[in-house]
Amino acid sequence: MLPGNILKMTVYKEEISMGVLSRFKDIMSANINALLDKAEDPSKMIDQYLRNLESDLGKVKAETAAVMAEETRCKRVLSECMEEIEKMQKYAEKAVLAGNDADARQFLTKKGQLAEKQAGLQQAYDLAADNAAKMKQMHDKLVNDISQLNAKRDAIKAKMAVAKTQEKMNKMGASIDGAAATLSAFDRMEAKANKMLDEANAMAELNKGADSDIDSLTRKYEETPSSGVEDELAALKAKMGL
Repeated sequence: MLPGNILKMTVYKEEISMGVLSRFKDIMSANINALLDKAEDPSKMIDQYLRNLESDLGKVKAETAAVMAEETRCKRVLSECMEEIEKMQKYAEKAVLAGNDADARQFLTKKGQLAEKQAGLQQAYDLAADNAAKMKQMHDKLVNDISQLNAKRDAIKAKMAVAKTQEKMNKMGASIDGAAATLSAFDRMEAKANKMLDEANAMAELNKGADSDIDSLTRKYEETPSSGVEDELAALKAKMGL
């Protein structure tokens, strides 16, 4: 069983670290890549996760320093107690050699008390050492995760920017395809209109040719020679006795 003062200090340290230690499993099991893969927007997720990690790291640093200091203190007190036990043993031996059993009994009694205290101090030290190891492990994991995220942040944001640009280009491509389809429809309509116009012009040309032939023939028979020419022709025939 822990001595009263050691028990109080150990419980106090446990209470201080409990909030951070309760995060131990979450932090140690966190997988950065898996979290980013599930994120809808990794660029925003990584900033938020970095803020959370840096907040945890600040707490863990303070707690790690406190727990490691407690481990050092427990180790020192335990060592001092063990030295006292050895000292009482040596004094008891000297008392026996001096033939003073009463003094030897007192030294051995003190040694027994110190041995009981040692058991409690050993328990306190083991607990402090275990907490310090966990805190150090958690601290190192957070530092490593933050380092990884900082290294990935710029790359992820650059990829997200490229992805957004590509998405905009894809939308623009879809609009261009739609416009091309509309232009293609107009081209077909224009070709059809041109065909109809060409056919109408050809028909008009054909109709114009037929009318022109009839008109020429009609004028041939409708024309009458000039009266002056006819008179001259008649005079010429009379002169020649025709």
